[in-house]
Amino acid sequence: MLEAPADITPAKIRNSAMDLLTGREYSRAELADKLNKRFDHHSAIDEVLQRLADEGLQSDSRFAEAFVRSRIYRGHGLARIRQDIRQKGIADELVAQALEDADADWYALARDVAQRKFGQRQPADQREKAKRMRFLQYRGFNYDQIKHALADHLDGHLDDQDFLD
Repeated sequence: MLEAPADITPAKIRNSAMDLLTGREYSRAELADKLNKRFDHHSAIDEVLQRLADEGLQSDSRFAEAFVRSRIYRGHGLARIRQDIRQKGIADELVAQALEDADADWYALARDVAQRKFGQRQPADQREKAKRMRFLQYRGFNYDQIKHALADHLDGHLDDQDFLD
């Protein structure tokens, strides 16, 4: 529902932004998209967003930290997190800083994800082994992390050809 242009004021835009920010952190780009949709690209949106950032009510840095934490908790790997956060409009420097601050052990995380998904059961055949590898790759883990995560299940019989299948 778009409001009539005469009814739009910076105060209304700010109130809408504050309503959104009470639910969770938003990147500036996400917040701008939502406000532009609601207020039909009103000229005061950028000013309101800058003011919210200046007041510390909206922070891309804080958003990046929260986003990275939540994705690690969900069991996502480094590549997937980077891809997803870039889509939120976060600068590469902030992404790098948030990932460094998270201090995650990607190998242990990959192993935990594999353990939760597949348990202790050995793969029945090459097809199931490839399926497990694709799952972890989709989650954003690299070859070495996947190899580490599946080492117990694969008895060390993992070669580059398996990864490429």
